[in-house]
Amino acid sequence: MSRHIGMITLVVRDYDEAIEWYTGVLGFSLVSDTALSPTKRWVVVAPEQDGAKLLLAQADTEMQISSIGNQTGGRVALFLYTDDFARDHAAMLKSGVRFLEDPRHEAYGSVAVFEDLYGNTWDLLELK
Repeated sequence: MSRHIGMITLVVRDYDEAIEWYTGVLGFSLVSDTALSPTKRWVVVAPEQDGAKLLLAQADTEMQISSIGNQTGGRVALFLYTDDFARDHAAMLKSGVRFLEDPRHEAYGSVAVFEDLYGNTWDLLELK
């Protein structure tokens, strides 16, 4: 039996603004945008075809709204792996991505923490 994590839910304020940011700023692909009801959509984005995808879920309860941007209690939420840290870091800076630190070169690779449009923290990471 083969198993892997295929998708992670990310609670967002608005479907369209999240799609615009993840596709326009980070360069992710829009995998799916399907209406499920007048207020709910199945919206999936991904940086590549292989690997985990993000299900962008528009908040519709007070609890969900309160978790936007802080879904992991202040810890780094997601990890965006790259094969060229310098290229992607420069492109993300040019696109207006807010990095919370200068790039670090650790024993495991190059890394820098950035925020998405809601304040969720990510690692941009190139492994050695």
